[in-house]
Amino acid sequence: MDFELSMEQDILRNSVRDFAEKEIKPVAQELDEKEEFSLDTCRAMGELGLFGMIVDEAYGGQGMDYVSYIIAVEEIARIDGSHAATIAAGNSLGISPLYYYGTEEQKHKYLPKLCTGEGLWGFGLTEPNAGSDAGNAATTAVLDGDEWVLNGSKIFITNASAPNSLGVTVMAKSGTREDGRDELSCILVENGTPGFEAREMHGKLMWRASNTSELYFDDCRVPKDNLLGGRGKGFHQMLETLDGGRLSIGAMGLGGAQGAYDLALKYSREREQFGRPISQFQVNAFKLADMALEIEAARLLLYKACWQKDHHKAFGKLAAMAKLYCSEVMGRVANEAVQLHGGYGLMKEYDVERFYRDYKLLTIGEGTSEIQRLVIARLIGAI
Repeated sequence: MDFELSMEQDILRNSVRDFAEKEIKPVAQELDEKEEFSLDTCRAMGELGLFGMIVDEAYGGQGMDYVSYIIAVEEIARIDGSHAATIAAGNSLGISPLYYYGTEEQKHKYLPKLCTGEGLWGFGLTEPNAGSDAGNAATTAVLDGDEWVLNGSKIFITNASAPNSLGVTVMAKSGTREDGRDELSCILVENGTPGFEAREMHGKLMWRASNTSELYFDDCRVPKDNLLGGRGKGFHQMLETLDGGRLSIGAMGLGGAQGAYDLALKYSREREQFGRPISQFQVNAFKLADMALEIEAARLLLYKACWQKDHHKAFGKLAAMAKLYCSEVMGRVANEAVQLHGGYGLMKEYDVERFYRDYKLLTIGEGTSEIQRLVIARLIGAI
């Protein structure tokens, strides 16, 4: 077994880390406070090649492997969860469905702009009454001649109302199957289409500089050719998309845990009480040791899941495990990092406070921790 990263992957990690330290870190706190999505840093991430990382160069992508993509998300998350969310959702939820299921015409129309960061694309799955039960979507798509007519709403959709958002993939009920269950299909809806409105959401606990939206469809008409990957294939497409998306959420948990740990280690070495650095007290040294241990274990699990995907092996179980474990590791690490900062860890001027807030979304988005345990239980044959 070879655990060595390639030279290209090492270079990628160093370049993304350097970018995050120099370009994102100086503005992250202010953007979080203002709940402001930064078009400038989004474009800068695009210029660095962080969008379309797994997409073939023929469509404007970088043609990289999944391990490389996850390393990039990890390094952005090490500095700021909001920017990592933009990258993770942009690649795994926005670009991937178009890349894997789109027609050649759809790919050439949308992917070049999405792969440069010039544009973003949303993933319309969650609804006010359909979260974990995503298949219970109430949004409808009725074929009327050569057009789909959409009615309904979506909520908590990333990258759908940013200044450079181009559109969204919408899962909707398009009919009834022979077994009486809902037929679910994915429809592409461009921003600016009459009857479609994307409203930016504010007042979030975490990812405050990430764009999050509510979507509304009121007799929204789009061409029949905007169907993605075949009628009735929507739920299957969404599930496969979520499998890949779990890896990027895992990377956000891993990177966030690393970032919180780095802050805690630095602070505990500098902070003195009773005449010596607090890192030297056994109770704190053991905290740091446990944090380092869990981060290392999380990284190995996540990278193995990505390796499985890169080698076209079954990776769904490992993806669910990695998403679950990395998310919860970040929670434990961020909690101890705040504890090591003491009262200062509760103040917004210290970045560790933001890491503590940002972790919570990871145990909810892309399938809650409870849903991940259900997925794993099914895949190991327990239920």
